[in-house]
Amino acid sequence: MGTHKIVPGSSSTFSVGFAPIITAKIRPLHRACSNQLQGINHMNRKELIDALATKTGSSKVDAERNIAALIDVITDTLKKGDNVALVGFGTFEVRKRAARAGRNPSTGEAIKIKASKAPAFKAGAALKVAVNGAKK
Repeated sequence: MGTHKIVPGSSSTFSVGFAPIITAKIRPLHRACSNQLQGINHMNRKELIDALATKTGSSKVDAERNIAALIDVITDTLKKGDNVALVGFGTFEVRKRAARAGRNPSTGEAIKIKASKAPAFKAGAALKVAVNGAKK
């Protein structure tokens, strides 16, 4: 399991010996942990390779090579600052984050957060319809 954050004011009880000392709710910080607890399934890279090989009738080696190549092409394109648009599926893009003021959570001290770029994915209309189900 991942790292957890203790949130005061809930029902889980922690104790040393027989005396309860803290009552807190445990909330996973890692999204995968949280989703596993909620019963959400994930497809990992190996499962994606298996599914692609089955769907295309190719070998797992070829499927793995194709997925690696796709990831490399998308990564290289985003590094250049360009977008990858797959009509109906979605767009991989780079979003710019402006510099801003923040706070160190440990000390409360004001800090300057530098401007940065972050990769993002915006789902296309066909993907949204497929996920949400077609309206009838």
